[in-house]
Amino acid sequence: MKIKLILAFAAVYIIWGSTYLAIRFAIETLPPFLMAGIRFLVAGGGLYFVMRWRGVPTPSRREWRDMTIIGAFLFLGGNGGVVWAEQYVPSGLTSLLIATVSLWMVLLDWLWKGNQRPRLQAFLGIGLGLFGIALLVDPFNLGGERIHVAGAVMVLASAVSWAVGSIFARTARISSSVFMTSAVEMIGGGALLLLAGSFTGEWRGIQIEAISSASVFAFIYLVLIGSIIGITSYAYILQEVTADKASTYAFVNPVVAVFLGWLLADESVDGKIVAATMIIIFAVMLVIREKKQDR
Repeated sequence: MKIKLILAFAAVYIIWGSTYLAIRFAIETLPPFLMAGIRFLVAGGGLYFVMRWRGVPTPSRREWRDMTIIGAFLFLGGNGGVVWAEQYVPSGLTSLLIATVSLWMVLLDWLWKGNQRPRLQAFLGIGLGLFGIALLVDPFNLGGERIHVAGAVMVLASAVSWAVGSIFARTARISSSVFMTSAVEMIGGGALLLLAGSFTGEWRGIQIEAISSASVFAFIYLVLIGSIIGITSYAYILQEVTADKASTYAFVNPVVAVFLGWLLADESVDGKIVAATMIIIFAVMLVIREKKQDR
C-alpha cells in the first residue's frame, strides 16, 4: 500500500507538472479548445466504461448535472483558459499562475461563501502571492522576460474558475466513486470544450497535413498519462490521505513545469522568474498550512 501511495504522489508531482509543457507542444499545430475537448472526452469516456465494467453504479440525473457543472468550471474554465493562454504565455509561467488556486479558494470561501475570515497568515500568503504575480506580469518593466498580459489574465481567470469548481464540489451531489466522479467531470468538461472550439471556428482551421508528430505525441501523452494516470492517481491519493497532504502537488508542479520548459523548450528562466517562483510557492504554502490548522 505504501509503495502504491508513493508512486501515486510521484505521478501527480511529475505528471501534472509536465502537462503544461505537453500542452504547449500539442497546441503548436492543434487547435487548443478542440485538442483539450477531445483529450478529456477520450480519457473520461474510457474511465467511465472501465468503472461501469467494474460494477460502479451509473450516476443519477442529479449527479450527472452537478458533476457536469464541476467539469465546466474545472475543464472548460480552468483547462480551457490554460490551453488558450499557452499560445502566448510560456508553460512554466502558466504553471506558476495556476498555483495561485489555493489563494483564490481562501478568498472565495470568505467573500462568497461567508465562511470564517482568514487569519493573518492567510492574508500574508495572499499578499505575497499577488506580489509574485505582479513580479511576473511586471507592469513597471523591471527587466527580464515580460509576460503576455492578456494571456496572464486568462490564466488567472482559469485559476479562479478552478477554485469555484472546487468549492462547488464540496456540496454538490456526486458519485460515491471518486473515479466515476472524475470520469463524468471530464466527459462534461470535454463536451463543453468541443462546443467552445466549434463556436470559435477551430474546425475550419484544422489542416491535417500541418499537424506535427510532436503535437500528436503530446496529445497522446496528455490523454493517457496526464488525464488517465494523473487524475486517477490523485483520486487514489484522496482516498488514502487528507486533502492537505494531497494538495502538496501545488508546491511541486510549478518547479517541475519551469524546469521542463527551460530544459526542453528553451523557455527563459531569469532571476525575476526564480524569485517569483519562490514567492508564489511560499505564499501557497502559507495558505495551505493555515487551512490545515483550521481543521
